[in-house]
Amino acid sequence: MLPIELFVIMLIGVLGIGSQWIAWRYRLPAIVVMSITGLLVGPVFGIIDPAESFGALYSPVISVAVAIILFEGSLNLNFKELRGIGKPVFRISTLGAFIAWILGSLTAHYVAGLSWAVSFVIGGLFIVTGPTVIMPLLRQAKLNPRPAKILKWEGIIVDPFGALLAVFAFKVIEFLTDTQDITQLLLFIAASIFAVVLGWAFGRGLGWVFEEGHVPEFLKSPVVVVVVIFCFTLADIVMHETGLLSVTAMGITLANLGISSISDMRHFKENITVLLTSSIFIMLTASLERETLLQIFSPNIIGYVLLMMIAVRPLSIFLSTIGTGLSLNEKTLIGWIAPRGIVALTVSSYFATILVDEGYQDAEILTALTFALVIFTVVAHGFSIGWLAKKLKLSSEGHPGALLIGSNRFTVELSRSLTKADIPVIIVDSNWENLSITRKAGVSFYYGDMLSEQTEHILDTIPYDYLLAVTDDLAYNSLVCTTFVPEYGRTNVFKISPYTEYGNGYASGVVSKVGGRILFDKKFNLQDLLQKLDDGYVFRQTTLTEQFSHEQYVAEKDDETVFLYLIKPSGQLKFYSEEMRTVPSTGDKIISLTPPTKEKEKIQAKIESIREDESQK
Repeated sequence: MLPIELFVIMLIGVLGIGSQWIAWRYRLPAIVVMSITGLLVGPVFGIIDPAESFGALYSPVISVAVAIILFEGSLNLNFKELRGIGKPVFRISTLGAFIAWILGSLTAHYVAGLSWAVSFVIGGLFIVTGPTVIMPLLRQAKLNPRPAKILKWEGIIVDPFGALLAVFAFKVIEFLTDTQDITQLLLFIAASIFAVVLGWAFGRGLGWVFEEGHVPEFLKSPVVVVVVIFCFTLADIVMHETGLLSVTAMGITLANLGISSISDMRHFKENITVLLTSSIFIMLTASLERETLLQIFSPNIIGYVLLMMIAVRPLSIFLSTIGTGLSLNEKTLIGWIAPRGIVALTVSSYFATILVDEGYQDAEILTALTFALVIFTVVAHGFSIGWLAKKLKLSSEGHPGALLIGSNRFTVELSRSLTKADIPVIIVDSNWENLSITRKAGVSFYYGDMLSEQTEHILDTIPYDYLLAVTDDLAYNSLVCTTFVPEYGRTNVFKISPYTEYGNGYASGVVSKVGGRILFDKKFNLQDLLQKLDDGYVFRQTTLTEQFSHEQYVAEKDDETVFLYLIKPSGQLKFYSEEMRTVPSTGDKIISLTPPTKEKEKIQAKIESIREDESQK
């Protein structure tokens, strides 16, 4: 018979990743789908109760997962990203967090009816947003770079400090109520400093070991995971909740060492984080009790949550960012977006138990209060961020764009065609002379190497969903595609055909399956496309109708026609590839590179029509 624990683990994984897929497929906030799924299998239908099934292992598993998630988020915090946003990030993470703490505590006391002690503990905890909830929303909304980076940095920096602030408030309360002397408070401060130093030391140590080649490539990611868990556990043994601070310091240290293999580890961590985030949200929501859900709908809790969303957060942002150069629209967006997530749920459960044991009976509603804030903010912000960003003109949302690597006559003409269709496009090339044709054509371009670290920090890639490597260096095309497959997805990365005609077939000097799908058709390499342009081939758009089907369209074309891309009525862009499974249908616009004979026939027909009109006169 299948052990219940094994069944629960299997179901959590299936439901978590399944929720992620549903969210991706129907463009929904993933956290909302995961939360609803967890509630349905947990307190609503009672199918699983992870807290009961895992017993004593439940809390440690959650804690380790949160540590890895927080480390992965901090691994993205390269200080070079702070160019132009350092001042607002610093203000929001310090003054803004302090204002949010005070206002949140006052709201908890006067609206939610909590005691001063419990209010200041929960007020400190609720300053967090966190990478587990912010990152998916940023990917979903395609925000402009500045507000996106500010929200990301705030989420990572404030996340561990929320838990620490709650612990600090609790220690201060114990000191003020004479249940603890000042020694314990000083020990907590010292433990926090120790956690930062520990994280920095582990980060530097890992960097040195990797750079000296003491760890093989295939072991680097597993070593990092183990060291993260070790660092977190060691700091947490010294003082509970300082482990989050230590792994954050470790991640930031590694991110700023300039280690070449960090990008590979980051992709691995992102994959692990998706799995952990999915699983934890299912576990947390499925472990809730029905009584907790009913408490959420009490007037004092709803009033508290609404004030936190529409008053406390906006006020803290507007007051802390005075004189930072942020526009009113940016302040409005940042002031609205503050979803709470895993850290808030896990740490509040811990404090609920501690505070009740210390005699604060009103702390029993902390779990319900936290879950209400998480659900309300995740749903409200998840469904509104895209709409609000568009209204405030802070979104790059629109038709999916294309990033073309390589400046040549074909990419310039392809860019012109895409621009006419209102599709964002940019050409990237590290050769200034190659870019001359792009500059003369007035096409957007970026001068630099797509693989360089500088390009990563300067070039805004948010508007571009597709990457096309179209240079005459076939190995470079494959390398670019291989590098960016994890970021863009395997179906959105293309390279020009590396094949050349050989006898009765086609041969390639570069393995065709290395990085990226073959663009258009393998029989058309870059030289073929450039030759077609020299021969007078033209870009032509054809709209499929019920009277003119795709079959008819293909039948009329000769073998030398190059099918480039199609645009669905919804605005979705699809580049042709031999691996493309999309079948064009009525309403689709197909853009192709067509032989000049068709154009000549049209011109000749027009001339004959004019002659007939003149003869009739």
